Amino acid sequence: MSSQITSTPVLIHPSPINPSSWLNGPGAAFRDPLPGSTNYLNAYDPQGNLIRARAAPTTDPSTDEDDPKNTGEEGDLGGLDAVSGKNQLDQNIASGKPIPKEMADDLMPFPLNRQFRSQPVLSEELRDEIYRRIDKEKKSVRTVSAELGVEMQRVGAVFRLKTIENQWMQEGKMLAMPYARAVSAMLPKTPFVSGSRTPPLPHESINDLPVHSATTRQLFHPVPESMHFNRASAAKAFSRDLLPADKRIPHPELVELAKVAAQHRGREDVVKARRNELEQQEAAVLNMKREQKAAQEAAAQKIDTPRWQFRFENIKAESAGRDGRAKGGVGARYGIPPQDRKKGQIKIPTKVE
Repeated sequence: MSSQITSTPVLIHPSPINPSSWLNGPGAAFRDPLPGSTNYLNAYDPQGNLIRARAAPTTDPSTDEDDPKNTGEEGDLGGLDAVSGKNQLDQNIASGKPIPKEMADDLMPFPLNRQFRSQPVLSEELRDEIYRRIDKEKKSVRTVSAELGVEMQRVGAVFRLKTIENQWMQEGKMLAMPYARAVSAMLPKTPFVSGSRTPPLPHESINDLPVHSATTRQLFHPVPESMHFNRASAAKAFSRDLLPADKRIPHPELVELAKVAAQHRGREDVVKARRNELEQQEAAVLNMKREQKAAQEAAAQKIDTPRWQFRFENIKAESAGRDGRAKGGVGARYGIPPQDRKKGQIKIPTKVE
């Protein structure tokens, strides 16, 4: 005869937390946000203390960083009756003691999603500087991008938006500045200090290689073993008109300036002279493009209607090329699908050149 022991599960409900206790305890740190900080929940411990402002604890190899008890991400909101660390933080700010810079763990707005971190945005001072250098100093977008470490497309977008903003201010239109300041205060920003001798902090990578449409197809290109196959050879294999990677990057002049600086160490005058030459060449290219665009606009016949503007241009059927895929053909802007996956096409090389 065997005896069986049965047990009845008991559901234990956690004791409810009084919202006023949390607001007067750890939540007091969020009533008056810390200036110059994102103030995300993950930057504070359950007692409301700023983690990066306190002394670094001794590292214990036996502790697990992913344990909620050690990180304070989950579990109870202990320390509600403890003294909040906000008073001590206010004393440190009043005494002039610097607060450490935000770390990667401080930029996680969602404590349960440790893979997401807020990316920095341009500060208002940096946007004003971008607009000033293009509008007042008449610098090109490429030059401003290289000087401030901001990608060229973003520089152009900032200039256009600042132009519209100034136009609206002159027209007396209302701007949602309180909303913009509130959103900006919740995001990390790339600062800009006017008059600083040190170069500005780069906002992003500005020399990433863009993906060209000619390189998105499958390609089998056999070469002899004795052939030196480099970036220029790879570009010619995809297309005859495709430039190598070191010339298709947004700022090829930076590579050339780095080579000049390596060859003439300590000769800042040589590097500066070469930089001026590159800027003059770029200005000449921009002027030529403006003249070509103006001539194209003048040659087009325009008919204005109440809603639309119709444009008529003379075309030639031969502009599409023998295969109909030339750049000058009508409809080329809409794209033509490649033939690498089309049925019946030969996908393997038939000869070695």
